[in-house]
Amino acid sequence: MLKIYNTLGKQLEEFKPIHPGKVTIYMCGPTVYGLLHVGNFRGPVFFNLVRNWMEHLGYHVDYALNFTDVDDKIMMKAKETNQAPGEVSEVYIEEYKKDFASLGLRKHDRNPKVTDYMPQIVSFISDLVDKKKAYATTGAEPGLNDVNFSISEFKDYGKLSGRKPEELQSGVRIEVNEKKKNPLDFALWKSAKSGEISWPSPWGPGRPGWHIECSAMIKAMFGDQIDIHAGGLDLMFPHHENEIAQSEACSGGKFSNYWMHWNMIQFGGAKMSKSLGNIVSMRDFLKDHHAEVYKWMMLAPHYRSTADFTDDTIYQAVSGLARVYSSIALAESVFLQVNETDFKMDAKYHAELQVAWTAIETALNDDFGTPAAFAAMFDLIRKFNSQFRRGMKVTPELAGKAFQFFEFIKKFGSFLSLFQEYPTKFLIELDDQLLLKLGHKRTDVDQLVQERAKVREAKDFAKADEYRKKLTEMKINVSDLPTGSFWEVMK
Repeated sequence: MLKIYNTLGKQLEEFKPIHPGKVTIYMCGPTVYGLLHVGNFRGPVFFNLVRNWMEHLGYHVDYALNFTDVDDKIMMKAKETNQAPGEVSEVYIEEYKKDFASLGLRKHDRNPKVTDYMPQIVSFISDLVDKKKAYATTGAEPGLNDVNFSISEFKDYGKLSGRKPEELQSGVRIEVNEKKKNPLDFALWKSAKSGEISWPSPWGPGRPGWHIECSAMIKAMFGDQIDIHAGGLDLMFPHHENEIAQSEACSGGKFSNYWMHWNMIQFGGAKMSKSLGNIVSMRDFLKDHHAEVYKWMMLAPHYRSTADFTDDTIYQAVSGLARVYSSIALAESVFLQVNETDFKMDAKYHAELQVAWTAIETALNDDFGTPAAFAAMFDLIRKFNSQFRRGMKVTPELAGKAFQFFEFIKKFGSFLSLFQEYPTKFLIELDDQLLLKLGHKRTDVDQLVQERAKVREAKDFAKADEYRKKLTEMKINVSDLPTGSFWEVMK
């Protein structure tokens, strides 16, 4: 039984879809005016797991992530680059897709763009005006009108964020030319200023406000109600609060049954921001680190916890991945010594794997509890590593057991889009990153291991022990095999 923490109500709730066997998910996507930063991809990484897991539970998932391609920032970028706003947004939509593809995530079922839904947005606003939930005021230019939503016409305003209108009104400044009935009323349609991109409407040329865009696209794609609406915690107010108000005022019914919000990324305890100069684009991060490092960093903590982005947490992610890849590389080295047709599967070990899988299922069904799921995986890895070592004599029984373990980790990783790289090759890449952090070079370690092998061959075991001690101090493990010495960084 899947349980989800619903921000609307602030509690864990059993998931019950609107239509049996089907799930609709809408995620607020990026505003496309530049390369996207590492924070923009936490949601897509996490909801890649959500969709995969829900499909595992038997649901058909229809999942949309939108592109906001109408915005002041886009128009500003267009002026700076002497381009049309549409050209700017298309360029950065494609750049987003490149970064998304680099992360090895499944494509979304839908990627709606605001500019493709202008008739539906205008129709949505017209319905709100007809129902007296919104009103027109004099616009920026003569003969044009703005349209605002009237929050006094929606009695439940604030039910998502817990912020009450009367509390929000305290201290709100009203501009001299402000024509709103209530200072908290928000824009549904903005009349065009001279030279701005615009679309036709009953109120004259203009463009939609930010909040109405998502509501109109959701209605056009899914109808009046969806199962899950997702976004970053920073969108809960006012964006999602306003979405609820305008959507439920229009339909008269519930807008989204579940609201899921992931927490922010922090850099050394500080929120990522331009003013602090700590914004890192995904493009730049992936130049220095493999995509699995980023995905690990986003999935190891619970999605409702902050994700720290520091040199230490990057190292921890590399180290964690190396522990997993070390074990599956070991498993592969074992079962590849025996023909697959000769594997003898261990029924007792199969039962042990089932216990571990039940622990993972329990964790993920409890609001996608990845920390507990990872803990169950590492418990299994510890047990496997205690029973297997490189160079051991391989029997069909051991090969079967190693294969079962290998397939288990790969299966778990498939939900996370992790652990799908070629184990031995990728482990070398991870170890090189760990060596760099430790201040060592692979060539230096290789030389020490070779020198140790020479003194061992000469039966100078005291000297060999000195080399082992030095390597241990460097956090290098050495295993002596019939084919030679094997080393890897301690995890």
